[in-house]
Amino acid sequence: MALSAGTRRTVACLLVGLGALLIVATVMIPTYTVSKLAKTPLDLEITTIATNQPGADSLVLDAKSLTAPEGAAKVDTNVPMISQRFLTVEEPSDATQMTVQAGQTLRRIDKQGDTGLLTATVDRVTIDRTSGDPVAKDPNGSIAVTVTKDLQSIADPVQHTGLQYRFPIGTEKKTYPYFDTNTRKSYDANFMEETEINNMKVYHFQMSIPPTNLWDVVKAPSNQLSLPAAKWGLEGDEPVTMSRFYTNIRDLWVEPQTGTIIKGGEQLNLYYARSGDHPDVTALKSHLVFDENTIESQISVAKENIDKLSLYGRIMPIVLGVLGVIAVVGGVFLGIRGGAAPAGAGRRGPGGPDRGGDDAPTEQIRIQKNL
Repeated sequence: MALSAGTRRTVACLLVGLGALLIVATVMIPTYTVSKLAKTPLDLEITTIATNQPGADSLVLDAKSLTAPEGAAKVDTNVPMISQRFLTVEEPSDATQMTVQAGQTLRRIDKQGDTGLLTATVDRVTIDRTSGDPVAKDPNGSIAVTVTKDLQSIADPVQHTGLQYRFPIGTEKKTYPYFDTNTRKSYDANFMEETEINNMKVYHFQMSIPPTNLWDVVKAPSNQLSLPAAKWGLEGDEPVTMSRFYTNIRDLWVEPQTGTIIKGGEQLNLYYARSGDHPDVTALKSHLVFDENTIESQISVAKENIDKLSLYGRIMPIVLGVLGVIAVVGGVFLGIRGGAAPAGAGRRGPGGPDRGGDDAPTEQIRIQKNL
């Protein structure tokens, strides 16, 4: 059934209006919705596990040998280790910032219970949900490495600087400052290369931490010891004071669209020495890297966020934009037709009324007259 001219004009206006609305949505979705998605979620819970690499040094100082009445300090070799980190979101957190808490332990798995625990740290930092940078307030975090007699952690206020636990949305091939909890300061994480991990494109960053005297960082009892020279493997009977030094080479493989750390590795080296450039006794040395399950889990997190960013940042705008253009063009075309006179209007047959364009052709009948 044909639409009247007035109805066509009404439908045309509706189509143009709908098309304009869709085109506006095409512009607004990437700028508004994607900006909402480009934030670290508040329900974040991440567990990462790293193990020592086969063939690399894995050394641990036997603490009991330090207190034994006789003999020098003993360093165990080929020690199997596991580093576990559980990251959650705590208060205060809101639309723009979030407080991240990460509890991390390093254990030797050839010993049971507390005897296998080598280090334990609880780190808290409040970060910007978009950039990943620590907020400007002082202090913006804390670090706990010691506990009370009731096994309650003692947190020291610590001002965090640089990135930590994640990179920004749209990670670039450049140098970023990255925070180290052991030295409580940030170092440059330099872009090394673009590569792939399990068919996912990642950016490889690396940071080097020079020998650092941990006694200057935290006055913990284990960071400075005075023992007889023989205990350190030195000659003489006089006590010798040594500090615990720390160096590290940290590797980070980051999915650039989301800033997710897909893989991480640390070449830890802690040792007792009188001078940082001359190690005397190894305290801990190992090359720890995310295991395959952790890598796959991080890849899944990155893919989920990539799909969301792709849906709202590219697919939906394209679809809505195409539909908007079609609606506008269709509305304009229908409006033009609605304002034009119907085909054949005003045409009259010979000696008769207006018949319109759909009348049947006139049939000429010849009548023969008899003369």
